[in-house]
Amino acid sequence: MSVYKHILVPLDGSPTADRGLREAIRLASDLKSELRLLHVINDFPMVMEISTISSFEAGLLRMRAHGESVLSKALALADAAGVQARTVLREVTQGRVADIVIEEADKAACDLIVMGTHGRQGLSRLALGSDADRVARSSPVPVLLVRGTSTS
Repeated sequence: MSVYKHILVPLDGSPTADRGLREAIRLASDLKSELRLLHVINDFPMVMEISTISSFEAGLLRMRAHGESVLSKALALADAAGVQARTVLREVTQGRVADIVIEEADKAACDLIVMGTHGRQGLSRLALGSDADRVARSSPVPVLLVRGTSTS
């Protein structure tokens, strides 16, 4: 029986998040665990930058499409490895992405969080160093931080 039955993997489409995903897939395959693939849309920066409702709605649609694409690709990788996985797309306007990651881990009764130490900057950023650090410091479950290469 695996100690880590449910593994949460926050994703933003960055190379470092992808490295975290590959590590999580390896672990889940070895341990016969299930992955919960999470993408968080943080639209607060967009709310502050966009002056019209139509611009905001168009931007949000692009962010949702990006999130669905990230999750779809991750699910395909897990499926190809024979690993069970579920996808979750969350949106947040207030609060930190790290808090959503911890909340999702608790909500889904995850035993482990596997995430990249930094991701990309911009509206769809997820696992920047400060968020990874906050998750590692605040999570009630173990956190495996996967470092990017020097080129990511």
